[in-house]
Amino acid sequence: MATHFAALLALLVLGLASLPGCGESGDELAGRLVFIARRAGGYDIRLGTASGRQIELTRHLPADSFPVWAPDGSRIAFYADRKFNIQDRDDNLDIFVMAPTGGEMTRLTDDPAHDAFPHWSRDGSRIAFYSERDGDGDVFVMNADGSDIRQVTNAPSVDIPFGWSPDGQRIGFISGRDRNLEIYTVAGNGDDVQRITRNRALDVSAAWSPDGTRIAFESDRDGNREVYVTNADGSHQVNLTVRHLRDGSPAWSPDGAMLAFVSERDANAEIYVIDVTYSLLTRVTNSSRDDATPAWSPDNTRLAFVSNRDFRPEIYISNWDGSGLRKITSDAAVEAAPVWSPAGTSIAFESSRDGRRDIFLVNADGRGFTRLTNDEAPTAARR
Repeated sequence: MATHFAALLALLVLGLASLPGCGESGDELAGRLVFIARRAGGYDIRLGTASGRQIELTRHLPADSFPVWAPDGSRIAFYADRKFNIQDRDDNLDIFVMAPTGGEMTRLTDDPAHDAFPHWSRDGSRIAFYSERDGDGDVFVMNADGSDIRQVTNAPSVDIPFGWSPDGQRIGFISGRDRNLEIYTVAGNGDDVQRITRNRALDVSAAWSPDGTRIAFESDRDGNREVYVTNADGSHQVNLTVRHLRDGSPAWSPDGAMLAFVSERDANAEIYVIDVTYSLLTRVTNSSRDDATPAWSPDNTRLAFVSNRDFRPEIYISNWDGSGLRKITSDAAVEAAPVWSPAGTSIAFESSRDGRRDIFLVNADGRGFTRLTNDEAPTAARR
């Protein structure tokens, strides 16, 4: 097993390369390469295609990454490369949980293969995640305490989950099983795989609507990357943004009426909000440098995001219409991946301020920083 996340990158690419027809003359995925680019503080793992397009596969480098709140706010799940603590850290990725007050971490997965990208079910009883333990990258499900791990998808390709449907019945995932990246859903027990998108374009960055009836995603099917919305069964796919520069990374408002997204229509990456019914557009940020990764507050009123406007990636909060802008982190390190607590009182985020990527917590008013993960802390408890 490789000793860092480059192994996961290689397997993601090999999973796509092994698909029938990939690499053939004229195939859009031929000649691709993997590289890492820093965009407004977020680390993107991207796949370059023969025509120069880029496919975003994941958003963050290894270490303690991808913090995800449990629905009741009692725990934060994340994945980690634990190799730097000789007592407990492995040289592969596993999934951990810990309380937002800090303290002892609980290790949920313990396998020689990589486990990453946890997603809580709405009731907090289960976690869907990505694993390579079967040789390919597939979707697995476990109980919230790490017990009863079950494989949900099984295809000679990469399947990466993007979350549970709000009713807890289905799991959405991005798959390379049809030569390009498409959106699928599957029942939580692995039955009834449904293909949602079907074209030679790349469909990525998918997100369930709060009521589970629709899925927003990013696609380049019209020659450039745009934000689309489809019914959850794949019907009625609509281009919401219709612009000749990249629009992507859609995030639903909690009431399901709006989508925040990142757009390069103003030469650099800015954040916009669009009303999904009337297509009314609101520009949230206006800076000469990149703004990215918008995250809605649970009360539907605010957005947290990462901005490079001060020549270093920091986390900001504003009202959803762009008013009331506040900077809530200020450090020379890279700050990324803000996620609101269910109560809307605090934000978990990633930071490299102590030499490597760890997960921190800050109050929504910018006070009360807490470092949640630390390689110098006591060893993680095993389940």
